[in-house]
Amino acid sequence: MYKLMLLIFGLGIAVSATVPMTAPEIKPPSGRLAILADGNSPDPDDLGGTAVSIALLRATGLEDRLVHYSHSCDLVKNQPNISAREERERHALMQSSCDITARRWGGFDHLRFLDAKWQLDETIRDLCKAINASTANDPLWIVEAGEPDVIGMALAATPKEKHRYIKVVTHHPANDNAGDLYTWQQILDFGIEEVRIPDQNTHLKVDIEKWDWARNHPDARIQQVWLQGKMAEVDNVVKFQKGKWDCSDAGMVLYWITGARDGGLEEGKVADVKELLLGYVVRNPEK
Repeated sequence: MYKLMLLIFGLGIAVSATVPMTAPEIKPPSGRLAILADGNSPDPDDLGGTAVSIALLRATGLEDRLVHYSHSCDLVKNQPNISAREERERHALMQSSCDITARRWGGFDHLRFLDAKWQLDETIRDLCKAINASTANDPLWIVEAGEPDVIGMALAATPKEKHRYIKVVTHHPANDNAGDLYTWQQILDFGIEEVRIPDQNTHLKVDIEKWDWARNHPDARIQQVWLQGKMAEVDNVVKFQKGKWDCSDAGMVLYWITGARDGGLEEGKVADVKELLLGYVVRNPEK
């Protein structure tokens, strides 16, 4: 009887290991999406966050809803622990994370990924265009994955009547309060809608071993996403990413994809990202 119980227990473990998890339900709200990341600041987590965000949108068939993506939105260099050379490197790495992920996953030919600091005028014009196109039935959801200054500059350059259709998604006061030109309260004073969710670092900044599934996956698109987070882990400008794989800002995109205020995942996990990305590559194998 004891041996039989062990056999049943062992079979249960084997079956549970092979049964896939249920992927999160895809039910985005109406409207379009804009994402503003930094990545040129001392924290390189936006490398992984950017790759995961872009891959998630493609994996869920929502790539055409992304109408603006800019990075390096830390406009004023005021961190003594990052040199000018290191910052230039960060700009290049962020552009690479955007462009390579978009090319490898496909579907983003309608979009230019802009460097907010080095292409500031074009970035503001592009975000203004998205704001001006907003209506009650087609609002603009802005994911604040960096400092708020570019958002404030675009809001200041657009008609006030459009601001009621703008929803800014945020998860961390470190972004809200990092602006050099605009405080968070000044962003709110434009009349936008604040959409605040819990700190996404809780479940999406994890020990790097929890991403071994991506490192070891045979599909090069999955490996490419892993590589971006690994680049942040070995960055060596900061020490707090050592041993971690961090895509915390992508949690806001996951929240939007899964329903936002209509039951969206407020505390998404690596397992949710995994199920969505792996489901896509199974359905769409590389030639």
